[in-house]
Amino acid sequence: MDLFASVDPDGGRVALGPGALLLPGFALSLADAVRDDLARITALSPFRRMETPGGFRMSVAMSNCGAAGWTTDRRGYRYRHEDPLTGARWPAMPASWHALARNAAEAAGYAGFDPDACLINEYAVGARMSLHQDRNERDLAQPVVSASFGLPATFLFGGLARTDRPRRVPLAHGDVVVWGGATRLAFHGVAPLRAGEATDFGARRINLTFRKAL
Repeated sequence: MDLFASVDPDGGRVALGPGALLLPGFALSLADAVRDDLARITALSPFRRMETPGGFRMSVAMSNCGAAGWTTDRRGYRYRHEDPLTGARWPAMPASWHALARNAAEAAGYAGFDPDACLINEYAVGARMSLHQDRNERDLAQPVVSASFGLPATFLFGGLARTDRPRRVPLAHGDVVVWGGATRLAFHGVAPLRAGEATDFGARRINLTFRKAL
């Protein structure tokens, strides 16, 4: 399959499926601000490798910002207002991050997106994310916006069944993926991160996933 057969000649956008778009370099101009905000946020709510309901430790380290934060432990997957590690509210979502998510969603055809949760994933070399659906949000009519910074990664974007073969989508520093509508519950994941030349974010990949959770 030629992924880039679906490139939009007007903006370089890549259609990944009905209602799903890759916006190459969309967040690149905000990279420095994101890096600085990230240091402040994770000083308050540090990265941690959460435990799944099955008792496995995730290879990806996580934190959150916004009114709600996504968490997992032996009791299940859910959103919480407080960071279970610190007992305090999650740090506020920076206004520039909220604007990034809103603008990316609008560019993909989802006007009025107002995210209240941002899951921050830190991928070290070798870390991966297995195929899963984002389905813990109350309003599944709202899209998901995912911004990538740091080392390049391979995003796996599948269908509505776990057994559907995903397409492998290369993601570079500053790329944003938006999906919703018919693909809102598409299974997706990230292949094991490969080593590469360190960026201003270090030898890691940072992923910001914006959702309307509450």
